[in-house]
Amino acid sequence: MTAPKTLLELAGADLNLPRLGDSCLVLIDVQNEYRAGPLALPDAESAIASAARLLARARQSGAAIFHIAHKGRAGGLFDREAERGAIVTNLTPLATEQVVEKALPNAFAGTDLQARLAETGRKNIVLAGFMTHMCVSSTARAALDLGLRTTIAADACATRDLPDGRGGTLDARTIHEVALAELSDRFAIIARGDALK
Repeated sequence: MTAPKTLLELAGADLNLPRLGDSCLVLIDVQNEYRAGPLALPDAESAIASAARLLARARQSGAAIFHIAHKGRAGGLFDREAERGAIVTNLTPLATEQVVEKALPNAFAGTDLQARLAETGRKNIVLAGFMTHMCVSSTARAALDLGLRTTIAADACATRDLPDGRGGTLDARTIHEVALAELSDRFAIIARGDALK
């Protein structure tokens, strides 16, 4: 039996990682909401540390940088006026970096992100952030429809445990890896560790 291949491999797609300097880094929902409380992610801190290293390299390389922040209602989840809805401190956007607020999982839906990316003239986007199975996945899938070439910085993403629908739980790391496997089939190149330069 032969090892399975992704649709991208079967199609002979270019699976080389893009240069950060030629890309747009899109950091999705790296907000305090995921550090504590009902949406705390088991691997949030390690993903934030990885995202901080990635952001530093992206800044040094001249990448176009976009921070996406989920905006919830006042007093609720992702309240942007409260500490819980703030972007984590060590990923605070610089004045030259754009911040896009969204209300839906897909960062393109109801926002001007597509137009802002188009203004850069770059077709490569690198996604990192929270949650792998939700907003990262939704954005990567939409990016394909918009003609963008997507890479996901796997170690700079994380997700949470989910109910399995049968009274049990699927652990966060399994959800994360399955989401990445699904995306690698057709929607994105997966970068591990600090491979993006």
